[in-house]
Amino acid sequence: MDEITSSSDKTDSSGRTDGADGRTQGPPRRDRANRRAALVATLIAVPVTVAVAGFTLAKLAPGTPAAEPAPSATSARPQSTAPVEMAAPKLPDRPEIVCRALTSQLPSTVRGLGQRPVTAGPEQNAAYGDPALTVACGGDEPTPGSTDDVWVVNKVCWYAVEGPDATVLTTLDRETAVRVTVPHAHGSALQWVSPISDVVVASVPSGGTVPAGCTG
Repeated sequence: MDEITSSSDKTDSSGRTDGADGRTQGPPRRDRANRRAALVATLIAVPVTVAVAGFTLAKLAPGTPAAEPAPSATSARPQSTAPVEMAAPKLPDRPEIVCRALTSQLPSTVRGLGQRPVTAGPEQNAAYGDPALTVACGGDEPTPGSTDDVWVVNKVCWYAVEGPDATVLTTLDRETAVRVTVPHAHGSALQWVSPISDVVVASVPSGGTVPAGCTG
């Protein structure tokens, strides 16, 4: 690499420069400015580098727990386990036997809703979740109109009546009627009678006049 020197300046071993007029000159101002700029840049770069390295290690560090999602309002609300108010009228002997068979086979949960105690007639009543979905066995079957909709769910014929707060579904093809009340807060009522229909088929004999809409 070629070395280029100025014909007007000479530099001795101490780093001082003699000008053409013989006077001794100090280091050029431009060199001092460059060194100052380099020092400032170094002071800025070091903290930034440390911060970036710390951030990278924090991201890569194993075992760092992820932030938990905020619970929904429904899951955060305490679920009541208090007994559910239900009526228990006296049943004739045969319906009482059938209803005992039904309630003894009902699951402990229905689609995630836990079973709750009832105030009366556990041999014919059951309740799940909060607000309570209820199952009542016994009583008379409703008589739907000729244009009313009926639904077959898992081989059981159901008739639905919409109320202000809940849908009431009652069997139409069983020896003893089974009534399921599903609060609107739980969504579509038919999805809730699916697991209950399986128990109805296993424990409540078919009987009575089956509506045309349930015979296919």
